[in-house]
Amino acid sequence: MPSPFLQFVQEQMQRKRYAKRTIESYLTWMAKFIRFANNQHPAQIDKPSEVVEHFLSSLVTQQNVAANTQAQALNALTFLYAKVLEKPLADDLGFVKSKRHKKLPVVLTKAEVTRLLSFVPSQHHLASSLLYGSGLRLMECVRLRVGDIDFEFKCLRIWNGKGGKHRVVTLSESLLAPLKLQVEKVRQVLAQDLHCPQYSGVWMPSMLRKKYAGANKTLYWQYLFPAAKRSIDPESKRLRRHHIDEKQIQRAIRVAAHDAEIEKNVTPHTLRHTFATHLLLAGADIRTVQDQLGHSDVRTTQIYTYILQRGGNAVMSPLG
Repeated sequence: MPSPFLQFVQEQMQRKRYAKRTIESYLTWMAKFIRFANNQHPAQIDKPSEVVEHFLSSLVTQQNVAANTQAQALNALTFLYAKVLEKPLADDLGFVKSKRHKKLPVVLTKAEVTRLLSFVPSQHHLASSLLYGSGLRLMECVRLRVGDIDFEFKCLRIWNGKGGKHRVVTLSESLLAPLKLQVEKVRQVLAQDLHCPQYSGVWMPSMLRKKYAGANKTLYWQYLFPAAKRSIDPESKRLRRHHIDEKQIQRAIRVAAHDAEIEKNVTPHTLRHTFATHLLLAGADIRTVQDQLGHSDVRTTQIYTYILQRGGNAVMSPLG
């Protein structure tokens, strides 16, 4: 049975319009923290800052989590105490910080990409192609709306990517025709939905929903990759059609990599890594790649220079 307190936190986050994935992540960390504190209610924990310090340290000393994972746990607990309980944690928390670095990204050759995509089932081929062709994150791909495609300028508009940033990314000319076919499929799905009296339109952010009344039933705002069935929106309790579950694409790419006999750990994010590396190999400058990926810091993008055939500084091996 779900914790009444965590249900309350979930409702608070939904009212503040936090993303679904953020809510799920924060609730998971809060539940782990409560278990760590012997199931005490967070508001009743004596010296909560110290307990949070011990919890964050244990993630490193006992579980060896990466820095990003530890930071996510810290963000969740900071939100809990500052925004929900209104008892902010100490500013100078002293805990063991993770020094575990990210692994170098796995990158496919062009031949491997071609082979991989040839094994992806047709219903997920376009989405998988966009991951590589435009360097999208998986959630950015499944959240695309019809109106995000600019056929004339051959680009995609990405709204509220990681860190809430917007950007414009390149679009392969080879995908223009498949995208137009996909838009027609969405048009047909929308026509079916509009014949359902209970259908309340696609989900839209609250401010846009108020500004553009009725727009959620127009083609422009529909998800490019709609779910197969309509479902009840857990927030509004209204009948809508969501985008496809990202797990479908994850599974399709994993199976395709196996069938293509690619001896690498291939995930949807591998295609994004490959996009960046292939751009650099083709002569694109690091700042351009940074903009395409939506990285705030160019140092994040520079990791791809480490796996180029001649190294980040174009150093040729003396072996030849």
